[in-house]
Amino acid sequence: MNGVYITQVKAITALGPDLDALYEGLLKNRTGIREVTRFDTKNYISPYAALIGELDPKNSSSLIFELSDRLMDQLTGIDSDCFLITASTKAAIDLIERNNTGTQIGSEVLPSSLPGYIANQLGLKDQGINISAACASSTIALAKAASLITQGHAEAVLVCCMDIISEFVFAGFSALQAMSPFPATPFDKKRQGLTLGEGAAALVLMSEQKINSMSIRPLARICGWGIANDATHITAPARDGRGLKLAINHACKQAAIAPEEICAISAHGTGTVYNDLMEIQAINSIFSENPVIVNSIKGAIGHTLGAAGGIEAALCVKILENKMMPGTVGFNEPEEGAENLIASEPKRVQGDYILTTNSGFGGINAAIIIK
Repeated sequence: MNGVYITQVKAITALGPDLDALYEGLLKNRTGIREVTRFDTKNYISPYAALIGELDPKNSSSLIFELSDRLMDQLTGIDSDCFLITASTKAAIDLIERNNTGTQIGSEVLPSSLPGYIANQLGLKDQGINISAACASSTIALAKAASLITQGHAEAVLVCCMDIISEFVFAGFSALQAMSPFPATPFDKKRQGLTLGEGAAALVLMSEQKINSMSIRPLARICGWGIANDATHITAPARDGRGLKLAINHACKQAAIAPEEICAISAHGTGTVYNDLMEIQAINSIFSENPVIVNSIKGAIGHTLGAAGGIEAALCVKILENKMMPGTVGFNEPEEGAENLIASEPKRVQGDYILTTNSGFGGINAAIIIK
């Protein structure tokens, strides 16, 4: 099996225009969550979201394409033979809202338009594919990319993930009663739900042969991945975390490591009551003998939906590089079982393996191990 190496990591979030801004902001316990001014929130549970500054809602195109342009501007040296996988839950959903005003829309509203747009902008030979698997979309995209490389079907894969916040998405989460009336507080006993955010990330994955032929020094390696569905409910996770545990165990098996070799976990940590409880149970079940440190970044940049896993994987590379894991913004009073897992302040990372996990509607769970 071919090794899978990460050679570029990029990110854009409400904390800043690049990955460094995100990492430094998290270390300083900053938040990008603000009151929404893009649309009127008076009829919704919460007025808060983590939006990216200067995305222009008056532009005739979708904000997703403007965000894509900003992300692509950060990439360098992308070969035309590179295979493309995008990840987005809703893509250009904001165009449907504008249709209510009589504006004509076409195929660009479909999620499948996103890889085509990026491929054309970068001059890629293949139009690529989009993965839309709820909030685990980009984690699954990374797993798919890694699988293509290990099996020899691709030498290089570009994974681009992104989602924007439109009023349609905001209204949907409000109707589900999933949003917190105040900025999200992951794993905190007083949490009341999630805060939405928007963001984007790009990761370039290459085989060992490819990095050797190009004399590239990789940033990290993807060692294992797992995907599982708990088949319990259309929106709620299995209370015992069985799907997440299955995904983590599969990732460990593929990486040929024991759970105790994992030094840190970038958790999904949405701030909803049941998701956080499920994660706490799953993590304690697998890592009960391992003093692992865990965080969530959604108290700072919100839940970025299909982009969440990609942003968190990119951040994991920075964490391993700097041996320091940011704390969980908004975390004050630990939920039962989280006392020895979560902290509000940064923690020193001691080890080589970090786990990042995501869970989504429909019972989907995904896990990636990065070295």
